[in-house]
Amino acid sequence: MKNSLKPKYDMRLLLSCLFLVSFFNSFAQEVKPELKPIVKIDSLYREDQFYFSITYNLLVQGPSGLKQDKFSAGISGGFLRDMPINKDRTIAIAAGLGFSYQNFYQNLTISKDQNGKQVYGVNNYSEFASNRYKQYSVDVPIEFRWRNSTYESYKFWRIYSGVKLSYVFSDKSILKDGDNTFKISNNKDINQFQYGIYLSAGYNTWNVYCYYGLNGLFDKSVKTVLGENVAVKAMNIGLIFYIL
Repeated sequence: MKNSLKPKYDMRLLLSCLFLVSFFNSFAQEVKPELKPIVKIDSLYREDQFYFSITYNLLVQGPSGLKQDKFSAGISGGFLRDMPINKDRTIAIAAGLGFSYQNFYQNLTISKDQNGKQVYGVNNYSEFASNRYKQYSVDVPIEFRWRNSTYESYKFWRIYSGVKLSYVFSDKSILKDGDNTFKISNNKDINQFQYGIYLSAGYNTWNVYCYYGLNGLFDKSVKTVLGENVAVKAMNIGLIFYIL
């Protein structure tokens, strides 16, 4: 009788030992500290950005009597490569590539005489139905940058200033005087190479923008029918948006 009970007790003892081993093993796994992955922060960041601007276009320093009508709008966009030059990366130089469309409604008219020669004049608005000039250009902006950015935040204050070099690859003026329509494309008197200075400042995405052309839209030799130089320059005021 005693011999028959012994295997049962041995089995119970074995099962109890297995239960204790399993319990302590589970407890050890629960109290084991969790190792979190180490996240490396890139302190060598750059503010490479796409930009988009919308502006109100002005003509300045033109012949006497020059006026503008309606809303002359301009849009531009492109990409800027950021190159920090200090340890905190708050000062940088940037260069980029972009495209611009500029539109001007004004009373500086371009027509042709009976011999096909282009004639420039400053006319009263009562003397024509509509008059506009537009141009398309490839832009190369080069700017000096200051910002209080950090590698932890993309929202910061900025002041960017620089020069913009532009190549006008297409232009067109349209004058409707009531009887005739004069359409002149790729005007040989237009300065294809234009350049100017600009300033943008603001916080995060929203920034004010101002550009002033240093050379004229037209060649220096161009004169109106009254003998005045058509030394008109472009000025753009508006908003510029930076998108990472």
